[in-house]
Amino acid sequence: MADAYRTVAGRGDAAFEVRGSEFLGHVAPARDVAEAEAFLEAVCAEYDDATHNVPAYRIREAPLREYQDDAGEPSGSAGKPALNVLQGEDLENVVAVVTRYYGGTNLGVGGLARAYGRAVKEAIADAGVVTERPRESFTITVAYDDSGTVRGVLESAGADFEAAYEAEVRFAVRAPVAEAGALRDRIRSATSGRADIALEEG
Repeated sequence: MADAYRTVAGRGDAAFEVRGSEFLGHVAPARDVAEAEAFLEAVCAEYDDATHNVPAYRIREAPLREYQDDAGEPSGSAGKPALNVLQGEDLENVVAVVTRYYGGTNLGVGGLARAYGRAVKEAIADAGVVTERPRESFTITVAYDDSGTVRGVLESAGADFEAAYEAEVRFAVRAPVAEAGALRDRIRSATSGRADIALEEG
């Protein structure tokens, strides 16, 4: 999945009341399912006295991983409306949790769906939306004689990198997935194949 995608810029929160019930919306970016699950667990732990903590997420994997749960609310009244907002906003690598403190008045399926959807939408608005380009990490190790050449290629490509000068020079590079292969080829060509290039796992 090398293409750009939309996600939230950071943590976002929302809070409002509907007929006595308090709704708290929480959203955050998540790079993978494990990160999404960790956020869900953290919110559930923080609001462990809530009546419901309703989760939803969309994670960029092959295929796209989508998850939602009504968390004890009537079927289709909570998790699906929350996920629908993430889908409608075309967000990926994003996790949402809506916390509800029951206020004594039943809202009905329609009322619940509107409230859960609103909580996610307002939390997204609070977080802000950004377009991300997937990046991959790799290292380039060269002798000092080649380090200036490698630095020049990386700077001209606009790649993010850090250089460590020890017995050899090691560049830790992060580049957009769509451009990383061509960048590595340029490094190999510029150093006549002397550069030792290693991809980082994950």
